[in-house]
Amino acid sequence: MIDDRSGDTPRHPAWAEVPDRAWNDWRWQLRERVTDLARLQSLLEVTPAEARGIVGRTSFSFAVTPYYLSLVGAPGCPVRRQAIPTDEELRVTPSELRDPLGEDAHSPVPHLTHRYPDRALLYVTHNCPVYCRHCTRSRKVGDEHSAPARGELDAAFEYLRRTPAVRDVLVSGGDPLSLSDARLAEILARLRTIDSVEVIRLCTRNPVTLPQRIDDALVEALRPFQPLYVHTHFNHPRECTPEAARALARLADAGFVLGNQMVLLRGVNDDVDTVVALNRWLLRQRCRPYYIFQCDPAEGTAHLRTPIQTGLTILDQMRGRVSGLAIPQYAVDLPGGGGKVTLVPERLVRAEPGRRTFRDAFGREFTYVEEE
Repeated sequence: MIDDRSGDTPRHPAWAEVPDRAWNDWRWQLRERVTDLARLQSLLEVTPAEARGIVGRTSFSFAVTPYYLSLVGAPGCPVRRQAIPTDEELRVTPSELRDPLGEDAHSPVPHLTHRYPDRALLYVTHNCPVYCRHCTRSRKVGDEHSAPARGELDAAFEYLRRTPAVRDVLVSGGDPLSLSDARLAEILARLRTIDSVEVIRLCTRNPVTLPQRIDDALVEALRPFQPLYVHTHFNHPRECTPEAARALARLADAGFVLGNQMVLLRGVNDDVDTVVALNRWLLRQRCRPYYIFQCDPAEGTAHLRTPIQTGLTILDQMRGRVSGLAIPQYAVDLPGGGGKVTLVPERLVRAEPGRRTFRDAFGREFTYVEEE
């Protein structure tokens, strides 16, 4: 069982003597991020493939917080695969897209994507504590020119005001918690002045990569804007640390509704035991497993994507093994902007007039009679 109650995650030896006050300061963590090959080589035995991946990048940023780097193990480690580039990223397959979800094509005004009738995504920052190698928005996160300056979101707010069909706004980026408390509160306050916006979702991976960010000051800054849904992004039990547990507890105690969106990744979480362990931990933290996402075909991610059947098999094996609370929806976000489709394992064995036969989680067959 994952220890989610006591202690702190052991630090990398390079930061063993850093005072707790600095280590637990999210601003210190951001200032001390590892962002280049030379620094990484002083901390880890970098493989030739990783070195080539770091120096061969042409756009997508590389950065890891000291906290998250302390979770990195040997090559093949599930955290390492998410955080450190390899030369596999330099290969772009014919099916991969710079903007895999067609977000830019569905952007009626800058920094806002409107693909669904009742939902819109508001892009508020280019920055993240860690640049995950499977990122859907690798085309622009980490690019300071993509970040909206103060005032540049005005057109997005005005669009939402004159488009009352949009009732649900996802505040995303980058990671919106990269902003200061005051700036984040300012954005949420503007959204709350729009009567038709009923639901605000805050999409953040900070509880995973920078749990120090979830401090009392942040919670107090967010509290006035309830109801607020916080969607986070744990992918592996190795990320389920005492610090992460405390971050989620602080959010849940303040009344925010927590959900997790796991991305299915080859060599990270593409087996049922890993997903079950992760989701059981999440439920103990009052964070509901919401989605398993098929990894989007962003450029350079082929080595991380799994067959769709892998996700269906995991979902099938979870049924009957864990509570339905621990079983998320499995979704494919259709390339080009078609939106999400959810998939379920096929349990129908045969259909006959007036009766259907199904198999249960253990392979047994049962017949349901449809009365006329």
